[in-house]
Amino acid sequence: MARTPHDRRTFITRTVGALSGIALLPSPSLLLPLLLAQAKSVRVAVIGAGRQGRAILTELQKIPQVEVAALCDRSAARLESARSRAPKAAVFQDYRALLETSSDITAIIVATPTHLHRAIVEDAIAAGRHVFCESPLASTVEDCDAMVAAAAAAKTVCHAGFQGRSNPTYRRAQPLVRSELRDLVSWFAQSHRKTTWRFPAGEGETDQVANWRLDPAVSTGLAGEVGAQQMDVAAWCRGSHPTRITGRGGVRLHKDGRTVADTIEVDLTWDDGVAMRYQATLANSHGGAFELVHGINGSIRFAWTHAWLFKEADAPTQGWEVYATRQQVMDHEGIVLIANATQLAEQGQLQAGVGLPHPSLYYALMDFLKSVTESAPVACSFQDGARSSIVGIRANQAIVAR
Repeated sequence: MARTPHDRRTFITRTVGALSGIALLPSPSLLLPLLLAQAKSVRVAVIGAGRQGRAILTELQKIPQVEVAALCDRSAARLESARSRAPKAAVFQDYRALLETSSDITAIIVATPTHLHRAIVEDAIAAGRHVFCESPLASTVEDCDAMVAAAAAAKTVCHAGFQGRSNPTYRRAQPLVRSELRDLVSWFAQSHRKTTWRFPAGEGETDQVANWRLDPAVSTGLAGEVGAQQMDVAAWCRGSHPTRITGRGGVRLHKDGRTVADTIEVDLTWDDGVAMRYQATLANSHGGAFELVHGINGSIRFAWTHAWLFKEADAPTQGWEVYATRQQVMDHEGIVLIANATQLAEQGQLQAGVGLPHPSLYYALMDFLKSVTESAPVACSFQDGARSSIVGIRANQAIVAR
């Protein structure tokens, strides 16, 4: 399939026929543990025992109806580390052996390096397993298209791990972007986390394999590996994806010979002229990760465990606001946004400050399991995930081209 023409500065995202006309709808119920408590046990395998795989195992430990029956990773050291979170799991170093010998495993969770997703996902679908694939979905447009095609032909659940769509605070805020802010003015998002992305190679492992994020041949850089999650939030809230992308970046801190930028800035523009600026860096941690959208009636700040609505002085007051919780956020009073806050509070599941008790990853996994056990619609389909992954890929290409 032909790539969209581009110059060295700007990439226009294209939507393949299989990805067009997708409705972005709110996700199902938030009180999933209560529902799953009555469901049968789900036997799962986690493929990929690196940092993200171990984070997934940590969240799965919180779900009583899940049995982690198998772990897979090419590294024996990573497998050994992961087993502390799933001591009864069988271990494999080849995912194909896992699929062939573990017919009683219902669901596969893929948390390998991005460029390895496609083959594992296609084989898992062919083996009749439900699949949760971490974001971004793939590292190339071609792989995204192939995975969407495989999911379309599947008779099992295929869930893309874009967590914002499962996050209860974001679900509360998402419809308000349209109903409360009125005409949009602009978006801004950032991910600031001072870290290296470089790690020592394990036994029998090359530096290139261990540090795949720093390999420009396979990495989608900060824009794809990190930014696609946050760019997806804007696309989900808007119901469409940007059509013009420019980017720039460079190495500001980690001057160790790498060519993958440790600091980037991306501009995304929609057909109606609304733009989003995205910044990400491995050189500074100030501000962390958040998304901010401005409209003529107010602004919404998304911060993963929290979200707030800031009203303009001349904006109309809605009836529900009278009962809303308010907080001071950077010298501004914000209305706290969290769906089912009353029910969650009664269960003692809200943190101080009315934040979520779990990270977004937990809610994404819960949504996946609800789809598996109850045939509920997925919170993020492979179609949705591919479109946002392609935005991240195009953004990285724009940065590299410049």
